[in-house]
Amino acid sequence: MDFQAICDGFAAMTCVVSVEKLDNGRYGKIRLVAGNKAYIASVEQPVPGTTMLNNTFIPNSEYTDYITRDLNFEDYCYRSAVLKKCLHSYVHPDRMNVWFNMTFLPLEPDDGNICYCTYTMEINAEADTENMSDISGDLASAVLQTGLKLRGTNDFKATMKEVIRDIRDLCGAEHCCVLLMDQRRKTCEVLCEALSENTELRLLESFIDDSFYHLADSWEKTVIAGSNCLIAKNDQDMEVVKERNPEWYDSITSAGGRNIVLFPLRSRDSLLGYIWAINFNAEDSVRIKETLELTTFILGSEIGSNLLIDRLRILSSRDMLTGVMNRNEMNNLVDSMDTGEEEGTECVAVIFADLNGLKTVNDEVGHDAGDELIRNAAATLLEIFDLSSIFRAGGDEFAVIVKGMKEEEMRGRIEEIREHAEKYKGVSFSLGGCVMENSRDVRTALRLADERMYQDKKEYYDSHPDAKRRLSREEFVDV
Repeated sequence: MDFQAICDGFAAMTCVVSVEKLDNGRYGKIRLVAGNKAYIASVEQPVPGTTMLNNTFIPNSEYTDYITRDLNFEDYCYRSAVLKKCLHSYVHPDRMNVWFNMTFLPLEPDDGNICYCTYTMEINAEADTENMSDISGDLASAVLQTGLKLRGTNDFKATMKEVIRDIRDLCGAEHCCVLLMDQRRKTCEVLCEALSENTELRLLESFIDDSFYHLADSWEKTVIAGSNCLIAKNDQDMEVVKERNPEWYDSITSAGGRNIVLFPLRSRDSLLGYIWAINFNAEDSVRIKETLELTTFILGSEIGSNLLIDRLRILSSRDMLTGVMNRNEMNNLVDSMDTGEEEGTECVAVIFADLNGLKTVNDEVGHDAGDELIRNAAATLLEIFDLSSIFRAGGDEFAVIVKGMKEEEMRGRIEEIREHAEKYKGVSFSLGGCVMENSRDVRTALRLADERMYQDKKEYYDSHPDAKRRLSREEFVDV
């Protein structure tokens, strides 16, 4: 067969690929047998955004002489050359800043155990939405359903649980999961996951600990070393995972994983996390890849928007210095109680905690020390109360509002505040509390707690006349 003539018959960048067929669905060497001028130029004079390991094209060379080993490319070559499938894919490899529009066509006849296909590609600097959406009707329907569910939801997390179950079913997998990563805090969080019935796999949530981020952080290099995703469908592919990331391989296999699909989730080029499927239907890997490539594009956008909304919500409700709730959130809570929007009319406890001596610290030591004193005051309260109950009501004043707390418990909590404050040098509170039997009387509780706090402050300064004296920087160094 004249492979060069076949390549030269294509105007687009095209080469002939040979695949060594082995027993039991395995394959050996994959070689670039011949290429037309356009393809050879793409190797020897790479377009911007692409790089080659070797810039001299030599016929019948292994493809890994030119690019890093790519399991997805190998799978498509095998399916086209050996299984005689016509295949198309449109991908954005993480290792390159371009999009590849690829077509694989089988060739006849085979040469013993050596099988052939053509590989034609087009390189795009920007994503082509027409190519991205060029999938079959049933796949388009599945992707569209995902988008519609997320767009129409008022409960994002609940809807994501539905979506991940749909993806698990589509993949025929035992386990599917979306894992979010906070690269600044170096933490991981499971957004949603689903297990099939009668599986021995466990929820990923049970494996998440302080060290898991280190493992998840290693996945990016494992994926970038290949393509835009990782699809390890059998023992041969899993050996590549073992070679690239032995720690992760051991983690997967020890948990009962036999194969895995892993796609990064990105929004505006920022890595948000990953979606994966374990013990999936390997025979359906092409369909799974096509569907998840577009689904993850949608999911990345939706998750990114949801995280942005959460961050904006936090910015609008949190005090930026201390991290506790701000005055605006306190006013919203009080209004909802006062008007009866909050369900139930159980008792409500209010505690006002006012820092003693903040002005002196600011005047005599500096505002940085004063800010640290305020942060330590908030830390004291966070040791005792839930974040959602603590509000920075003013510069040096905090309010704690708790529904269902009785008088005796409130008094005990006030004593706890005094005890815990001793852990932080310089932290001293004037405290006042009040319990009302009906939460709609929260404004009365606020007024009485405030009055009692000021009485406590007067008593504090009466019994500590030296509290207003000048402080030296040396006395305050640990605050």
